Amino acid sequence: MINGKASPAQQSDEVQAKVQHFIQLAVQGLVPMFDQQRQIFCHRLKKTEHGLVQEGLSPRYTMMTLMGLHRFEEAGGTSPIDARPVLEALLTNLDWVDNIGDLGLVLWLCALIAPDRLADLRNRLQPETALVRYRGAKHGITMELAWFLTGISYWGLACPEKLPELQDLAFKTYTLLKQNQGEGAFFGHLSTDKSFIGRLRGRVGSFADQVYPIYAMTQFYKAYQNEEAAKRAMDCGLALCKAQGPLGQWWWHYDSAHGKVAEGYPVFSVHQHAMGPMTLFALGETMQYDFTPFIYKGLEWISNNELGFDMENSSASLVWRSIYRSRFAFAKYWNAGFGRHSESIQHDRRDGLRVRYECRPYELGWLLYAFATRAKKATTIDAEVALRSSGSFAGS
Repeated sequence: MINGKASPAQQSDEVQAKVQHFIQLAVQGLVPMFDQQRQIFCHRLKKTEHGLVQEGLSPRYTMMTLMGLHRFEEAGGTSPIDARPVLEALLTNLDWVDNIGDLGLVLWLCALIAPDRLADLRNRLQPETALVRYRGAKHGITMELAWFLTGISYWGLACPEKLPELQDLAFKTYTLLKQNQGEGAFFGHLSTDKSFIGRLRGRVGSFADQVYPIYAMTQFYKAYQNEEAAKRAMDCGLALCKAQGPLGQWWWHYDSAHGKVAEGYPVFSVHQHAMGPMTLFALGETMQYDFTPFIYKGLEWISNNELGFDMENSSASLVWRSIYRSRFAFAKYWNAGFGRHSESIQHDRRDGLRVRYECRPYELGWLLYAFATRAKKATTIDAEVALRSSGSFAGS
C-alpha cells in the first residue's frame, strides 16, 4: 500500500443521517425507473405535464444500477429488484454491446455479482481483440477505455488465476488511457492524435473523463500493483479537489493541456452525490488519504447551491439531474477546444441558471455504489413498500 497523508475523518451523526437518507431515497427511487416486463431500467424519468414519465431503455444504465443495488445488499439491505433475472435478461442477447465501454461495464458487473459468467462472456465477446475492433479504443475515448480497464481489473481480482492471462490486455489499455492525461493531471475526452475531432477538442474532458480513469487506475493498481497508475490517479484526484467550486461544485469540463476548468455548467447532481464520492472513496482507500471533506462538501451542494433550490424531490424519491445555463455557452466551449480559453472568463458565473427536471437510474445506482457499504448501519427497504410507491408514476 502506498503511504499517504491522513486517515479517514470521523463522520458526524448528522452526516451519517444524511447518507442514510440518500441511500433510502435511491432504493425507493429506482423502482419507478424499472420496466418490470422487460426486466431493464429506463433511460430517464422525466417531469412532464402528465407527471413523471419513463423514456427509453438503457442496458448501460441497468448495469450501473445493478452494481449499486449489489453494494446495497452487501451492506445488509434488501433490494426491491432481484438482480439475477435482470442480469440474465441482459446476457441473453449481447448485441447491445457495440462499444468497448459497455464491454468493460458488463465485465465489471459480472466480476462483482456473477464471476461464474465471465468465461462465457469471454467466449462470446472476445475482449482480447477489443482494442482493435472498437472505435472507442481506436480513437482513444477516455471514458470507454476507463470502463474497459476497470472491467479487466475486476475480472482479474475476482479470478486471481486469470491475472497473468489478462496482464498484457490490461497494460495495453492502461497505456492508451494514460496518454490522454495532460501535464496538469486532467484527462482529455479522447486521443488528440488519432482523429480530426480528437485534434479539434480531444484535450477538453468532462468530469466523467476524470473520475472514471481515476477509478480504473485504482483498480488496475490493486490488480497489478502498478505504482505509476496510482500516482496518476492521485494527481488527477488532487487536481479535481483543488478546482472544486466554493459550494462544492464538481465542474463540467476541464482543459487537460492547461490544467484548468474549461466550463463550469451544467453542474450535475450525480457528480455531487455519486460519481465524485465513489471515485474519491476508492482513491482515498488506495492512497490512504482523506478525501472526505471534499466528498461531503460536494454532497452539500444538493440542498445548498447557486439557486438556493433543493435538488431532492422527496415525494418522488429522486434528485433532479442538473443546474444548467439556459443559454448554452457553446462559443466558450468551442474556444476551449481550440486553445482560446480566456483567463477573464468566469466558469462559475451564475447568470441564466435553471434546473433540469429529470433523473436517470444510473445516478441513483452510483449513489448506492458510493455510499451503501460505508454507512454505519445499512438501510433496509421493504420491497413491497417500495413497489407500491411506484404506482403514482406515469409510465412505470
